[in-house]
Amino acid sequence: MNNCSASIKILTGSNYSKWKQDLDFSLGIANLDLALRESKLTINADSTLEQKERLAQWERSDRLSLIAIKRTVSEHLLSGLLEKGTTKEFLTVLGERYQVSDNAESGCLMKQLTYIRYDNVGGVREFIMKMVHIQTKLKSHQIDLNEKFIVEHALNCLPADFTQILHVKESGQHPFCLM
Repeated sequence: MNNCSASIKILTGSNYSKWKQDLDFSLGIANLDLALRESKLTINADSTLEQKERLAQWERSDRLSLIAIKRTVSEHLLSGLLEKGTTKEFLTVLGERYQVSDNAESGCLMKQLTYIRYDNVGGVREFIMKMVHIQTKLKSHQIDLNEKFIVEHALNCLPADFTQILHVKESGQHPFCLM
């Protein structure tokens, strides 16, 4: 788990989605996600040895997952959070507190797309791929921007150094597309 937790960026409050994705992956790779995937078993006098072993595995998973999670959360964010309870309950509380709403994320992505400009770092293709990446994220929020819009916007964001590309586009002889 140590190598896996090293790849998880510390939760700062504004990076919840990425943090949660990295955490789920790391706990899964380390085989510590049992407590997140399954409910705690109830053991009684009639329980089988297999059920008791499964409970022991679940408790180990819960304990170690909680430790791993707390190691990847900024100390100031931990204050006031649930001290007792399961890993699943702890993650629920964290999610309610720090998960960015879809509307806020959509707004942020729209702002990125609106104000993006080619900065002469990397190629034009890489710049357009950044825009396509933002378009794909927006699509997951039910904001569908068609390919023609992205191509037009990308070309409009290019500096004057790229007038030759713009003239080719305006001539209409070579239609531009993403694929």
